[in-house]
Formats: sequence, structure tokens, C-alpha cells
Amino acid sequence: MTIYCNYITVCNMVKLKENEVLTSARFPLETRNKLVILSRIKNKTMSEIIIDSVERYYEQEEDGIDSYTLGLPYFGKYSSGAGDLSTTYKQRIKEKLRARQNSY
Repeated sequence: MTIYCNYITVCNMVKLKENEVLTSARFPLETRNKLVILSRIKNKTMSEIIIDSVERYYEQEEDGIDSYTLGLPYFGKYSSGAGDLSTTYKQRIKEKLRARQNSY
């Protein structure tokens, strides 16, 4: 079985134990170097880092969380008190630019 994506090719799956499969993956050299560095810093094997990464990515995708959803608790949290900001922004920008030019 071979799986293709933009960055890596995963192939040659060989069953080792009941819940273990040996899988080879092709990484760009820069990505592989990052993996080696992380492995040394975290004192983990490259396999452990890849497994952790795939698990985190899977959880993120499973939750379906996008940037809008993540920002929802913060949208509208602080109010300026002015209800016309979206309709008067051009006028306010002009006024600020004029005030800046007149201050010189």
C-alpha cells in the first residue's frame, strides 16, 4: 500500500507485532533534519515523534476545529461602545490622516 500527499510518501507497510506495523516514509531533507533535531532535543526516537505528531494531527482534524471556531470565544468580547464602526471607518481614517498631516 502506498499513500501519496504533497510532502511525504508512505509505503512498504510490514506487520511486526499484533498492533505494530513497520512503515517507511520519504521526507524532504529539511523535514528529516527537523525530525532528527527534535528527536535529540526531546530525547525520543524519531518514531515516537512521528506517532505523537500523527495522533495530534488526527485529533485536530477529528475535532474539525478551524480558525473561526477557535476565535469564537474572543469575537465581540471587548466593545468600543460605538455601534457605527463598520459604516464610518473611511471617514475616521480620513480624519486621522488629516490630523497627522496638520501636526507636522
